[in-house]
Amino acid sequence: MNIQWYPGHMTKAKRNMQEDIRLVDLVIELLDARVPFSSRNPDIDRLAAGKARLVLLNKADLADPQRSQQWKAWFENQGCHTVLLDSRASKAMKEVRQVIEEACSQKRERDRRRGILNRPVRAMVVGIPNVGKSTFINTFAGRAAARTGDKPGVTRGNQWIRLGKGVELLDTPGILWPKFEDAQVGCRLAACGAISDTIADPAELALWLIDFLQREYLSLLRDRYGAAQLSGEEKPLAVLEEIARLRGCIGKGSELDLNRAARLLLEDFRSGRLGQITLETPEE
Repeated sequence: MNIQWYPGHMTKAKRNMQEDIRLVDLVIELLDARVPFSSRNPDIDRLAAGKARLVLLNKADLADPQRSQQWKAWFENQGCHTVLLDSRASKAMKEVRQVIEEACSQKRERDRRRGILNRPVRAMVVGIPNVGKSTFINTFAGRAAARTGDKPGVTRGNQWIRLGKGVELLDTPGILWPKFEDAQVGCRLAACGAISDTIADPAELALWLIDFLQREYLSLLRDRYGAAQLSGEEKPLAVLEEIARLRGCIGKGSELDLNRAARLLLEDFRSGRLGQITLETPEE
């Protein structure tokens, strides 16, 4: 399955980011903790060269905790300040503020030597679609400062969010890159909802996800759907048919509605009802 998605507005958004990057001290990059590598836009590294970096592994509440710790260590080894985050939880924002200060300590010291005191940190918030940038900003600000949505593409233009005297955030639209060289990247992003559901066939995507779950999280698949008899050796199509039977996904003529079962599986994964799952490891 080869999934590609790069709507026209992303080209303009990238161009705007290139113009605005000179205005900021820090780049805060939100990644999906379930797919930390696949959700990292390679263009960001080029855009943010020379800037302080903070990586927020968002949706950590949906990800495999053990693998999240592995990813945190991996990014820190790359020289990035890193925080595991549920962007809806206000209690996590104290740690984010502390890490912002750490990441910008050299900037603060340069300002001090030049006699500039109390200048706010200006940070650009970047990430792929539907990774939770606007939700993070609203929780960080303690108010509804940015538009949010559960579908990719809600934020279409850059907007400055002033958070008192300490920090100013530049919210940017979610952007992907023109072509996924690895087909697995497209599948992982589509499974997590970063790519419009109109692009990927839900049944094909569900079969891809089932194949992964059989290898890595078979017990969660059994527990969620009451399919204790699954051995992990079944064809993904047979598993999807079993889910359809167990969940009453029946169409006309008493036929199994596999598209409905596929959408149910994808929603269970995206919402965390299936369990805490990470689709890739640093070793990969």
